[in-house]
Amino acid sequence: MQPLVQCWKVNAHRVQSVVAMHPVGWRRATAMAALTVGIAGGAIGILSAFSPSGVHASDHDDGDIDVRSRSLSLTDLYVFREVDQNPTAREGDLILVMNTNPRSLARQQYFFSNNARYEFRISRAANKDAAPKTQPDITLRFTFSRPTGNPQAQQFQLVILERDRQTQTISRNRDGSPLTTTPLASAENPRLNQFSVNGQQVTVFAGLREDPFFFDVEQFFRVRAGALGFGPAVGFRPADQALDFAKGYNVNTIVVRVPRSLLQGRTQATTFDTWLSLLVPDPRTRQVFQTEQLARPGINEALLFTQRNLAAYNRIQPTTQNSSQLQAIAAEATQTLRAFGNSDADISAILGAFLPDVMRIDTTGPSGFAEDFNRFGSPVRGRKLKDDVVDVALGALTGNRIVTDNVSYEQTPGNPATGHQPLAPTFPYLAPPN
Repeated sequence: MQPLVQCWKVNAHRVQSVVAMHPVGWRRATAMAALTVGIAGGAIGILSAFSPSGVHASDHDDGDIDVRSRSLSLTDLYVFREVDQNPTAREGDLILVMNTNPRSLARQQYFFSNNARYEFRISRAANKDAAPKTQPDITLRFTFSRPTGNPQAQQFQLVILERDRQTQTISRNRDGSPLTTTPLASAENPRLNQFSVNGQQVTVFAGLREDPFFFDVEQFFRVRAGALGFGPAVGFRPADQALDFAKGYNVNTIVVRVPRSLLQGRTQATTFDTWLSLLVPDPRTRQVFQTEQLARPGINEALLFTQRNLAAYNRIQPTTQNSSQLQAIAAEATQTLRAFGNSDADISAILGAFLPDVMRIDTTGPSGFAEDFNRFGSPVRGRKLKDDVVDVALGALTGNRIVTDNVSYEQTPGNPATGHQPLAPTFPYLAPPN
């Protein structure tokens, strides 16, 4: 096949990038070029750029604290147009995926916490270049009962909180049965909970599925430690030796199919910002507080290396400004970015591109983490289940000094330590649990 040549004009600072790559590298080239736009165009002081809180990662291992169980740990957020995953799906439906309970072992039943609120938070944006708003327009809040029955399952309810509208609580399917998780023993026949909200059909799956995330995270921590001077300088392992740390593990997932028109409310919005929030009651005061937040993948675990700041990052909101916690987080992120060889200007631009930490999806074009970027270099087309978000993030954070961890969703030939099961062809799309 002939090479593709792509040229990007960087409007803000008249930087021009010309990239010539083979077609297989086009998406990565697009991502890098767009992020270069962000680097050139950000030009914002790091602390002011950090005004909305933290960068996010697929954060299977971040911010461990004594009072948080595995069920209270978020791992990933995915948002995409369903037709981009399944061409036979109905136009206009979006898929939202919240993964929790990292490193769930094969054939082991895990449950959602019956003490927590699992929330998708969604705000409407005027267009792909608009600044994210400080508050969600819609929150989809899931809460779960204690497990009952044989095999054990959990009933759950969905509370829909929408600005300027009455709160709605959904606990029953349209046939009158309770909303219920799918037990591991019934995983091959997932229970699809279906009900109507404002006259529009919503479908929800909740239960164990294979973790679709992939990353040689162990080696990344060695690479980062070497860059920071905490250990010997090393690179990523070659593809035939790389280790996908999520291979063989499951996650507890909530998958929602929701019409775009439901998220629009009374507007004609086509672009949305999404993020996850996990809240629990303080055992002393019973006041509910946020213990986890998550939006974009591969950032917070990459930049923050102390449990103190990872935990602090999880407590703050994406739009938090000017707190002492943010100052500490910004300083640590800067230290890591500088260790990766970035200049101060690069660092400001990178943070400007990735903050505030929301997953933006412009629904007017195909979904995918590297499908399109806005004028700040921020990804704006959501995230699909197989997107190689780690490679995109590595290139962005290191100025293309590191562009891959040599792991993908599919198995590398000859390397049994990589590869995931095929995705399901229909909703909920994640592969069955191991």
